[in-house]
Amino acid sequence: MSKRIAVIGSGYVGTVVAACFAHVGHRVLGVETDARKLAQLRAGKAPFHEPGLDPLLATTCRNGDLTFTGDLPGALRASDIVFVCVGTPPSPDGPPNLSDLAAVAAVIADNLDRHHVIVTKSTVPVGTGRWLTSLIEDRTNGSALAGERFSIVSNPEFLREGNAVQDFLHPDRVVVGSDDADARRLVVEAYRPILEQAIPGDAGHRDPVPLVLTGLATAEMTKYASNSFLATKVSFANEIARLCEFVGADVTEVLAAIGLDARIGGRYLDAGVGWGGSCLGKDLAALVSTASEYGYHPRLLDAVRAVNEGQRQFVVDELLRHLKTLRGARVCVLGLAFKAQTDDLRDSPGLDIAMRLAQRGAFVTAYDPMVAQVPDKPQIRTAGDALSAARGADAVVVATDWPQFLTIDLADMRRAMRADVFFDGRNIFNPNDVQLAGFRYFGIGRPALARSGEGAANRVTAAALSATRSPS
Repeated sequence: MSKRIAVIGSGYVGTVVAACFAHVGHRVLGVETDARKLAQLRAGKAPFHEPGLDPLLATTCRNGDLTFTGDLPGALRASDIVFVCVGTPPSPDGPPNLSDLAAVAAVIADNLDRHHVIVTKSTVPVGTGRWLTSLIEDRTNGSALAGERFSIVSNPEFLREGNAVQDFLHPDRVVVGSDDADARRLVVEAYRPILEQAIPGDAGHRDPVPLVLTGLATAEMTKYASNSFLATKVSFANEIARLCEFVGADVTEVLAAIGLDARIGGRYLDAGVGWGGSCLGKDLAALVSTASEYGYHPRLLDAVRAVNEGQRQFVVDELLRHLKTLRGARVCVLGLAFKAQTDDLRDSPGLDIAMRLAQRGAFVTAYDPMVAQVPDKPQIRTAGDALSAARGADAVVVATDWPQFLTIDLADMRRAMRADVFFDGRNIFNPNDVQLAGFRYFGIGRPALARSGEGAANRVTAAALSATRSPS
């Protein structure tokens, strides 16, 4: 049965949530207060790059299932379920900034004309659902009246940038947490087409999606715990990579082999320059902050952060070792987005590495297929293609695993450069290919020279790497 849904906030999460709920048959109002973004969304275009999203926006806006508005009170009054997808950026001391969420709560409280189910889709600390309840109760001047007019549900998102549409329509699980069974039931009904995998236009059969029904605090904790574990897998891979360099092992083969163990799995088990983006670091910091509130020191989580931070500096240190000095060196950085299939620069390892190099006196030119410029970083010059970025360079650093980079003519790139250092910070290149083009190849946890005589291990790698490499 079709539901009337309002989605507050049209960033990465909110736009995907609105478009996908409209795609499966609901009537959705997306709320955006920024006039420029609102005009773009009404035209069926997302204000950011996300594969597969623009066609959904165009279709659902055209058929009337999705409408974007700047009228938040009107959207509230016209809906039964309200998904709150506003930003919760990290504050300087770790916990997320909930000021946007508080502002939305005030508007909701002022416009409660009947019972509403309010769903927190934003990533929020444990206890936020109860905090929101108290905020709205206080503003309505009486908890008894407010309690009859709203319920709070936690429905954490597990969307990967670059794969968000597929992640929403075909999730690994749906988590719905509330102390109000009726409110949980209404949210589950909104997800019914997704839970049953009755997605319009889908061909073939898919198994039903697991549903987790739980309380508010448990659902809120699930999101933080999930992202912290993913961050832990990446940092573990990088810790093993450093050990592989000491003993002469190839981390790509090691991780491919252990990733075939069903208890471990290969996703997010990749060595490289580390994780970035708007989720893993922020959620890890928030979980550490929560632990500190109770006087608990989460030693593993602290180590996960430290390892990730060290990977970025490791690249700088390695370039210094091979170039002898960074002052005046020209470095080509391939990739500025924090991962492939997005244009998001938030906590980008590539941008961070580029800035560290520039601060050491290097002249940095970067190329990214989706990032044409970095306006607030004049130290980082950008080029329109990889060869232009590498012209005259002493070193190349691969910082984002864009598949387009694998089509670069390495021999042409080497001829365009002044020196021959090639640092594969994502371990996506075949060392032999790079070396045959005239480069000195360096990876993360890989031998400096390609080895032969390891047929069994290389067969495992060929069979497993594509299956275990983390999706973009």
